[in-house]
Amino acid sequence: MSATSARRILAAATLLALLTLSACAARPVFHARQITAAPPSPSVPMPMPSTSPSPSAAPTTTAPPAPGSLDWYVSQAPTFPEAPPPQPVPLTATGAIPFWHRLPTDQKVAFITIDDGGLARPPAVADFIWRAHIPVTMFLNSPAAEEHDDYFRQIQVAGGIVENHTIRHTSLAGRSYDYQRQEICGAADKLETLFGKRATLFRPPFGEYDSTTLTAARDCGAKAVLHWSETVHEGKVRYQTPEKVVQPGDVLLMHFRPALMDDLLAALKAIHRAGLTPALLEDYIR
Repeated sequence: MSATSARRILAAATLLALLTLSACAARPVFHARQITAAPPSPSVPMPMPSTSPSPSAAPTTTAPPAPGSLDWYVSQAPTFPEAPPPQPVPLTATGAIPFWHRLPTDQKVAFITIDDGGLARPPAVADFIWRAHIPVTMFLNSPAAEEHDDYFRQIQVAGGIVENHTIRHTSLAGRSYDYQRQEICGAADKLETLFGKRATLFRPPFGEYDSTTLTAARDCGAKAVLHWSETVHEGKVRYQTPEKVVQPGDVLLMHFRPALMDDLLAALKAIHRAGLTPALLEDYIR
């Protein structure tokens, strides 16, 4: 069983437990209606089938989901083969941690990431991620994560992972070590308190960094610093590399903005067109 499958099973059990507790607290449980009619008695003659023609039953049709609804987004999501068993990329035990636009892997996988958290939080995102089996990594600013922790915890229960995107979302390049360390470690501390896991991946705001950033991120517990290969905004994928197709190991960046549902769907379709499968960054960077 892959780490992603195990994580989804654990998330499912957690979600079921939460729903059970919520149902018990909110209202009584209504059981399925009991059938009270007794089976036909053998002493009573059974009716004979009629020999007269009867009108054919009208065929039943199911209306397609309304465009823009959660069911519609789920219906539009492509079907992927199961991601291969992850082969984690090698990490050095000492020295500077890596900074990657694209993970160095030949496996046919790509990675979906969502940044920030303070601007917009479309309500159906957690359900879409759960129902469409979308592995996502959230790089959150700690104040937004704290203010809207219930929202991000729903995505975490659906299988998403929370990682570090600083406190103030300001450019780090050229800043002192103490400043950068406070931005990175301070966010990591708060996110760990909120979500129960220490962030091991870091994305600098605007992708701007220097050697001090890598040192501070390592000292705060990060194993790698992530940039991106494609951005997705308002349902359109924008390629940052000469190849206009998602490549194995690519990292797709989007944000918590009003069109996030469209961005997730566009990312899934681009990954599918490339013959790849979405996978979780944390399964490859351990």
